[in-house]
Amino acid sequence: MTATVTDKTVLVTGGAGFVGSHIADAHLPDNEVRILDNFSSGTRANVPDGATVIEGDIRDDATVAEAMDGVDLVFHQAAIVSVARSVEDPTTSNAVNANGTLAILEAARRQDARVVFASSAAIYGAPDAIPVAETESKDPSSPYGLEKLTSDHYCRLYADLYDLPTVALRYFNIYGPRQSGGDYAGVIKAFTEQARDGGPLTVHGDGEQTRDFVNVADVVQANCLAARTDATGEAFNVGTGSRTSVRELAEIIRDELDPTAEIAHVDAREGDIRHSAADITKARERLGFEPTISLADGLHDYLN
Repeated sequence: MTATVTDKTVLVTGGAGFVGSHIADAHLPDNEVRILDNFSSGTRANVPDGATVIEGDIRDDATVAEAMDGVDLVFHQAAIVSVARSVEDPTTSNAVNANGTLAILEAARRQDARVVFASSAAIYGAPDAIPVAETESKDPSSPYGLEKLTSDHYCRLYADLYDLPTVALRYFNIYGPRQSGGDYAGVIKAFTEQARDGGPLTVHGDGEQTRDFVNVADVVQANCLAARTDATGEAFNVGTGSRTSVRELAEIIRDELDPTAEIAHVDAREGDIRHSAADITKARERLGFEPTISLADGLHDYLN
C-alpha cells in the first residue's frame, strides 16, 4: 500500500528492521523519510534509497531530539521484540520498550507530531475468549508484554492529557520478506530454513496451538491508515481474524519446499499461550482496515 500522507517529514524508528523498513518504503518518495536505528537487529540492506539514516538509540535524548526535529509523523517501531530476552534481561528490555517509547512521545509532544505506535497482542496474555477484542482483559505473561501494555497506555494517556494524536496498533504474528525472527512469527523463518535443509521441522508440543499470522503488507496498510485517521487516542488490533495451527503451518511450508521432510515434535515451550487470534472489527469500522493477503498466498510468495 502507498502512503496516505504526502509532503510530510516522517520518522520511522527501527526503520532498518522488518516492519519499519516496509513502512519507510511506503512513504517514499512522496515524503521526507528519516530512519532512526541502532542496527542491533535491523540491517543497512533494508534501508530504502532516499531515506535519511540517523544511527543511534532511542534511549539517547540528544539522538531522539535530532531525529525528531521538524517531524510531522512518527511510526515508532523500534523495540527489543523478544519475550525470551525480556525474561532474561527485563531491565534493558524495559529501558528500550517502555522508557524509549516515553522518550518518543515526549519529543513528539514538543513537535506536535502524530505517533503511530507498534503495540502487541502480547499485552493480552492468555485471552479469555477468541478472537480477542481490544476490550479483552490485559494480563501479560512476560516483561515484554507488560512493557508494550505500558507504552500502549502511555499513547492513549498522551492523547487525553496533551491532545497529542496517537494511534496504537496491536500487532499479532507478522510474517513476510525481511523477517528476522521473533517468537511465533519467527517460526515461519525457522520452518523454512529447516525444510530447505531437508528437515526435520521441529514443532513444540502437539502443534495444535493456534496463531493469527498477518502479512507485513497488511501491517503496512494499517500503519498508513493510522497515519491520517480521525480516531486518535485509540488502540486497534492488527491481524486477520483467522487462526492457523503450528502443525498446519509446518505442513504448508514442508509441502511447498520439501514434501519428503519429516515433522518432529519436541517439548512444549513453558508458559506458551494456547490460542490467539485478533478480532479486527474495530479496525475495519474505524480505520477502514481490511487484510488482503491470505496465509496460503503470502507464504507462497515468501517461500518462492
